[in-house]
Amino acid sequence: MAEDVNEQSSLLKPQKKMLKQQASYTSSSSSQQGVNTVTNEKILSGKYESLDYDIVENDLFEEMLKNNTNKDYIKTEFLRWLIMGMIGVLTGLVACLIDVCVIQTTQLKFGYIKDYITSCLENFCLEVPLLIWICCNAFLILIGSFLTAKFAPVASGSGIPQIKCFLNGVKVPHVVRLKTIVIKIVGVICAVSGGLIVGKEGPMIHSGAVIAAGISQGKSSTFLFDFKIFEMFRSDHEKRDFVSGGAAAGVSAAFGAPVGGVLFSLEEGASFWNQALTWRIFFASMLSTFTLNVVQSFVKGHPLDLSSPGLFNFGKFETTTYGGLEIPIFILMGIVGGLLGALFNHINCKLTIFRRKYITKVYLQVLEAVIVALCTGTAFYVCLYFDNDCQVMESSESQENGIQFFCDDGKFSSMASVMFRSPEESVKSLFHDLPETYQPTTLILYCTMCFFLALWTYGLFVPSGLFIPSLLIGAGWGRLVAILLHYISPTAKWVTFEKYALLGAAAQLGGIVRMTISLTVIIMEASGNITFGLPVMIVLMVAKWVGDIFNEGIYDMHIHMQGVPLVGWEPSSMLSTKRASEVMSHPVTVFRTKETVGRIIDVLKSETHNGFPVVDDYDPFVEQSFQDEAESFGRYKGLILRSQLIVLLKMKAFEEHEDVQDVKSVLNIKDFRDAYPRFIPIHQINISPHEREFTIDLQPYMNPGAYTVSHNSSFPRIFRLFRALGLRHLVVVNENNKVIGMVTRKDLARYRISSHFGNVQIDELYISQS
Repeated sequence: MAEDVNEQSSLLKPQKKMLKQQASYTSSSSSQQGVNTVTNEKILSGKYESLDYDIVENDLFEEMLKNNTNKDYIKTEFLRWLIMGMIGVLTGLVACLIDVCVIQTTQLKFGYIKDYITSCLENFCLEVPLLIWICCNAFLILIGSFLTAKFAPVASGSGIPQIKCFLNGVKVPHVVRLKTIVIKIVGVICAVSGGLIVGKEGPMIHSGAVIAAGISQGKSSTFLFDFKIFEMFRSDHEKRDFVSGGAAAGVSAAFGAPVGGVLFSLEEGASFWNQALTWRIFFASMLSTFTLNVVQSFVKGHPLDLSSPGLFNFGKFETTTYGGLEIPIFILMGIVGGLLGALFNHINCKLTIFRRKYITKVYLQVLEAVIVALCTGTAFYVCLYFDNDCQVMESSESQENGIQFFCDDGKFSSMASVMFRSPEESVKSLFHDLPETYQPTTLILYCTMCFFLALWTYGLFVPSGLFIPSLLIGAGWGRLVAILLHYISPTAKWVTFEKYALLGAAAQLGGIVRMTISLTVIIMEASGNITFGLPVMIVLMVAKWVGDIFNEGIYDMHIHMQGVPLVGWEPSSMLSTKRASEVMSHPVTVFRTKETVGRIIDVLKSETHNGFPVVDDYDPFVEQSFQDEAESFGRYKGLILRSQLIVLLKMKAFEEHEDVQDVKSVLNIKDFRDAYPRFIPIHQINISPHEREFTIDLQPYMNPGAYTVSHNSSFPRIFRLFRALGLRHLVVVNENNKVIGMVTRKDLARYRISSHFGNVQIDELYISQS
C-alpha cells in the first residue's frame, strides 16, 4: 500500500551511517495494488505519508477565527457531539447487520448439514455431508476473498494494524474509504459463515473507524458525492479525532465494553488526548452498545430487554472468587500464554513473508483462501469421525444443541457440538459447559487444530478477526489446566472450569496481541465480573513480558513488515546523545516568500516532498556547497505544505509582477477544505508558459508558527515533540534562525530498538522508495 507522495525525508541525500545488515531488502509487485511491498523488517517504506495533525495557523485561519462569533463556536461544538453520536449509532447498526447475517447463514448451513449427517449415519454415507460442508464453505470464502483481493485489499484481516497506524499519524491509503467498509461487511460475513477460524469482532474496530471518517467529512471521494455539510471538519486534525471515536465505538459494539473501547483508542495510538475528546469518544461508545442492544432485543423477540450489550459477551460466570494460593498458577498460565503467543506470531511472520514474496496475484490470493476453507472444513469433519467423545445428555440445552453422531441414544458428541456452532458460541461452551463435557484428548486435538488453522488463516485476503480464535485456543487449554488441577486435588472447591477457561483465553489473547490495560477492561466488561480484574491483569502482563522476550505482538509485527514508520510512546535512553544535526535530513528544498510559479511547478513535479520551509535571503539558482552539514538555506519564515501549493496553483492565486505589494488573497480557508483529502495531482494542473513567470506570495498561506528546533536539540526532545503534538515536519535551524535541515517521522522511526533474550541493540533502518 502506498501513495504517490513521499515524506520530506526522501528529499535528502542518503544517510551517512548505514548499518551493514541493511544492505538488501526484498519487494514484490501486487497487481491489485500496483505497488511494491516491503518484506524485510529492517526496511522503512518511503511511500507512507504522515497526517497533518498539527493545525496550519496561517493568515486564512486567523481571519476565520476573527470572523467567528459565539454562535459559531457553539454550533461547531454541537456538531462535534452530533457526529460522535451518529458514529455510535451507525456503528451499532452495522454490528447488528453483520451479526444477523452471520447467524442466519450459519444456522442455514449447519442445519442442512446436520440433517444430512443424521440421515447418513445408518447408511454410512458421510462423504455426502462432507462434500456439502466444504463446498458451502469454499463458495462463501470465494466470494469474500475475491471481493477483498480485487477491490479493497486493505479490507483484509482485522484492520486493527491499519487503524493503529492511522491513530499514530500514518496515512494508510484507502483505509477509511466507503468502498473499504462495504467490502469489509460482506467479506466478514462470508469469512465467519464460511467456517474459517476467525471472528467478526476485530473487523468492527475497522468498520467503526471508516464510519467515523466518512460521517465527519460529509462526502465520499470514492463515490463522488458531497453533502456540503461538516465542512469545518475537513482536516487531518478533526478527522483523526473522529476516527479515534469510531475505533472505540467498534470495540464497544463488539464486546459491549464502552470503557474498554475508550482505553483501546488511548492505548493503541491516539497521539493527542484531552478531557473533551475523552468524553466525546465515551459518548460514541455508549451509543454504539446501546443501539446494538436495542436492535438485538427486537431481533431476538424480546423488545427492550437490554441484555445483549455486544456482538459477543462471555456469558454469566457463577464463580466470583479466587484464592491467594492460586496466583502462582495464574503466573504459570501467563507464561504458557506468552510462549504460545510468541510461537504463533513467529510462524505467522514467516508465513506472511512467504505470502508477500510469492502470493501476489489476485487469483493466487483467492485460491489460497479457498484452500484454507477446504482444509478447515475437512479437518473438522475428520476430527468428528475419529474423536468419539460421547457425553450423556443431562440438560435440555444439551438435548437441543447436542449432535448424536456415532454416539448411543441419549448421548451426544461433544466434539460435534462445538464444531457445529459459530466461533463465539464455541467460546461460550468452553467457558460454561459442565466439567465432564470435554475429555482431555478432545481439548488437545481441538486446541492444536485451532492453533495451526488460525495462524494459517490470519493474513489471508479476507476480513477476519483474531480475538475469537485466540479466545478459542486459550479457553481450550485453560480447561485442560482445570482438569489437571482437579486430578491433582479432586476435592478442591476452588478448581472451577469456567474461571480457568477464562484466564487461559486471556493469557492466549495477551500472548498474541500484547495488549494489557484495554484488554483487561474489555474482558471484565464482557464477562460482567469485576472480581477477575486482578487475575486477568496478572496473566495478561506475564504473557506480554514473556512474549516480548521472543518477538513483538502480532499487530506490531505486521506493521513493521509493511515498513510503516510507526513512532513509539517513548524514546530510548540509548539515543539520548544524538542531536538534531545527526538525525535531520539534509539538504532541504525551500521556497522564497515570493516564489515564481515556474519554480513551484518544477519542484513539485521533480520531487515528492510534502512540506517545504519558506525562507528569505536565499537564491535557489546559485549553486550551493553541501559538503558541510551546517550549510544553511535562508532565514526561516514559515512552512508550507504540498497540498496548499497545489490548491494555489489550481486556483491560479498568483500575480503577474513580483514587485506587487500588499496583494489581498482571493482565497479563503474553504477553498482548501473543499479540496481535502484528495488533492489533484500536480501533472493535471495546466499552467501556460506565460503564467510560469508569475509569482505567488506564500506568506498568507504558510504556517509562520510551525515548530522548529535548534540543531543542538537532543533526540528525546525531538521525539517527544513529534509524539505529543502529532507533528509531520520539524524544521532544524542554526543559531541565526537559518534552515539547515528537516526532521520527519521516518528520521525518528528508522532507529529501532530491539531486545532478544536480554540483548538490546539499535538498528538503523534503510528507507526504501518502494
